[in-house]
Amino acid sequence: MQRSAQVRSAWRRGGVAALLTLAAGTALGAAPNGDWTMPAHDYESTRYSPLAEITAANVGQLKVDFTFSTGVNRGQEAAPIVVGNTMYIVAPFPNYVYALDLTQPGAPTKWTYKPKPEPASQGVACCDVVNRGGVYWQGKFIFNTLDGNTIALDADTGAPLWRTRLGNINKGETITMAPMVVKGKVLVGNAGGEMGVRGWLAALDAGSGKLVWKAYSTGPDKDVLIGPSFKPHYASDRGKDLGTTTWPGDAWKIGGGTAWGWISYDPQTDLIFYGTGNPGPWNADQRPGDNKWTAGIFARDPDTGQARWFYQFSPHDLFDYDAVNENLLLEMTIRGQRRKVIVRPERNGFVYILDRATGEVLSADPYGPVNSILRVDLKTGRPQYNAEKWPKTGRTTRQICPAAPGMKDWNPSSFSPRTGFVYIPHNNLCMDMQPSEVNYIAGTPYVGAEERYYPGPGGHRGVVTAWNPVQRRAMWKIKEDLPVWSGTLSTAGDVVFYGTMDGWFKAVHARSGALLWKFKTDSGIIGQPIAYRGPDGHQYIAILSGIGGWPGAIVSNNLDTRDATAAGGWGSALPDLKKRTQAGGTLYVFALPH
Repeated sequence: MQRSAQVRSAWRRGGVAALLTLAAGTALGAAPNGDWTMPAHDYESTRYSPLAEITAANVGQLKVDFTFSTGVNRGQEAAPIVVGNTMYIVAPFPNYVYALDLTQPGAPTKWTYKPKPEPASQGVACCDVVNRGGVYWQGKFIFNTLDGNTIALDADTGAPLWRTRLGNINKGETITMAPMVVKGKVLVGNAGGEMGVRGWLAALDAGSGKLVWKAYSTGPDKDVLIGPSFKPHYASDRGKDLGTTTWPGDAWKIGGGTAWGWISYDPQTDLIFYGTGNPGPWNADQRPGDNKWTAGIFARDPDTGQARWFYQFSPHDLFDYDAVNENLLLEMTIRGQRRKVIVRPERNGFVYILDRATGEVLSADPYGPVNSILRVDLKTGRPQYNAEKWPKTGRTTRQICPAAPGMKDWNPSSFSPRTGFVYIPHNNLCMDMQPSEVNYIAGTPYVGAEERYYPGPGGHRGVVTAWNPVQRRAMWKIKEDLPVWSGTLSTAGDVVFYGTMDGWFKAVHARSGALLWKFKTDSGIIGQPIAYRGPDGHQYIAILSGIGGWPGAIVSNNLDTRDATAAGGWGSALPDLKKRTQAGGTLYVFALPH
């Protein structure tokens, strides 16, 4: 494509820089030998593999090297973790951990750990009993269980080293996120925003499992760990105890803002970055105010948890636009000046570029059809909501784009320093929404809205977009019939991998988007692909196949799609899904013939 050639020329002239450094990732075990020690691959959250044995020219020769059944036919959202000769997999509830021996044909199991989470946790999990993976750190494999425990295992033997309970399922709290380890601290956040829980991010000592700090997403400054070092860029985020005063009464105590998504770390500024989820309930009429500190991004000191800045993508969130998405830490030239930035494809439909040190929004551009927000005011940082799409109690507001699952949900993008593109897996969905009054009862759904999702403009339901953050536009798009709920993986061989909800695992050209290879797995793919170098020195690609998660619950829970509101609104969007795939839980590992 001529357009892609122009972009490559601009990139070579210095339009966008490669990664800041991979040294931070190395500290966590992401050694240059091709290991994959955390779901995002590195602290910058690039999900980029420098391995290049598999290229655009030969990827069509990929074959299945081995498969492995997790024994659980529910949503498989985890990233496999590979360190040396071992691959680690965390399954959905009951959250078994498997260590596979990569030196042996077929990769037999070295050990299995069964954490025995409380069965009742399944009943309070909002959107399937998923787990997004574990992390390797200094001889330990660390992961979370659905019932709110964080566990460290001896990576060689599977023996438990410590176990810390953080969540309370009686309140509706669960943990589905993958932990992150920064400077010897395990960072873990809760899920359960649809249950009226109060969001938090906690830090545990990686050696002992003891709690070091805990920062809430709502409440007084002392609970949110806001002190003298907190210096947000925008005036609307400055003031005392905004985590209470921007809520009616004590609504902040059940206000959501859970931290169930992704965390990045910048060793230069010594800051962690993570997002907070939607405020509760979804019915915004019941919570007048900005509802701090939900639906935004925090920068914090990893040692103390003290907040440095915050930016709110969706003040007084109207549409369930959780802000838990990935934060890609890149360095690029903006208006002639080198800036260390966060590039963030947000759920509300905009790609944001923020200054990493201050939280200033440098740009915000839609990457798909958006009518819920007209624009983002860079002077105030605030979105201008479309008054015609503002949901009100007792009436149905139609054709809101994007729908509640957002232009994209938790499923992570990747970045290639070779092309300078961010590869965004996302949805093309709109919705009708009718808020209603709801009362809080601990451990039960606290939503107060009924939604119906359906295809957006063009009729397709999913997209993969290659986004140029310098030119602030899409370089190519792939239209998929179903929502794209898997992550993407980019590699030094100029290949991008992703999966579809009907089970196709695909490889496309990183520069043009041309389809290079595809393979049909036994179930829909909503997981995170990875690349690693095996003990034999060759490159491998791995992905877990198994439909589930929020949309895939239609299959994994066998829901009746004649109910348009099934799975929280997915019934009307995916009436054909059960005919196109089946429940599953299988690891697929691919390699070139050798």
